[in-house]
Amino acid sequence: MSLITRCPACGTAFRVRREQLAAHSGTVRCGKCDNVFNGVAALVEKGGERLSFDLSPPLGLFDPSRRPPQATVAHDEARLPNFMAPAEPPRARPWVWGVATAVAAVLLGAQAAYRHRAEIAAFMPEARAPLLAACQWLGCTVALPRRAEVLSIESSDLQADPRRQNVIVLHALIRNRSRLPQEYPALELTLTDEGGQPVLRRVLLPSDYVELELVRGGIAAGGEAALRVYLDSSGAPVTSYRLYLFYPA
Repeated sequence: MSLITRCPACGTAFRVRREQLAAHSGTVRCGKCDNVFNGVAALVEKGGERLSFDLSPPLGLFDPSRRPPQATVAHDEARLPNFMAPAEPPRARPWVWGVATAVAAVLLGAQAAYRHRAEIAAFMPEARAPLLAACQWLGCTVALPRRAEVLSIESSDLQADPRRQNVIVLHALIRNRSRLPQEYPALELTLTDEGGQPVLRRVLLPSDYVELELVRGGIAAGGEAALRVYLDSSGAPVTSYRLYLFYPA
C-alpha cells in the first residue's frame, strides 16, 4: 500500500511505500526544494490528518531478496525524490579520446625514430644534428646503419706471403647493395686443414682492415670496399678457409 508524505518546507506531496521509508530509516529528500526531512513524521492522509507509523518495521523489509523493486510514483503536482531518481549516465568526453590518440601517436613516432635513428640520419643528413642532440639527452649514439643482409663478399682470396714465412694474405671485396651507407662489418676468418676441420679462427674488426678515416664514413651506398690483411698462420697446416661478415651484437 502506498502512503503520502509531504515536505514541510514547500508542501510538495509524494507517494511512497513502507519498504522505501524503512530502507532509509524514514529519511527522504524533497525532489522540488531538496529539503531533507523525516518522511514518516510527515505522513498524511488524503484528508490531511497525520498517520502513525512504526519506525521499526519487520526485518523482512530490510532483506534485499524480499524487498520489492524501489520505485516511487509521483503525486500529480510533484517529482520523484532525488534519492529515488535513476542515476544519469556519464557524459561522453570525445576530446579526452582525441588527446589520448594524439599522445599515443607522438610516442609511437618517437619510438620509431629512436629505433631507426641510424637509417634516418643516413637518408636525411639534415636530421643528424637533431638526432645527435636528442641522443646526448638519452645517452645513445647515432651510428651508420648496420644491415648485414645488404652486404655481400663479392670475392676473396687467401695466399701465402712469398716474402715472409708463416704469413698469409687475405684479399676480399665487400659490396654494399643498399641505397644507404653501411657501417663496416666484422669478418670471421676460419682456416681449415685437409679434412675441413678448423685449425685457426680469427675475428677481424673494421679497425683491423680499414684505415680509421674510412671506418667513420662507412661503405658508400652501392659502393665497394677492398681489403688486404696480413695474418700469422703460426705454421698451421692450412689448406682452405671460410669467410663471412657480421655485426657484433
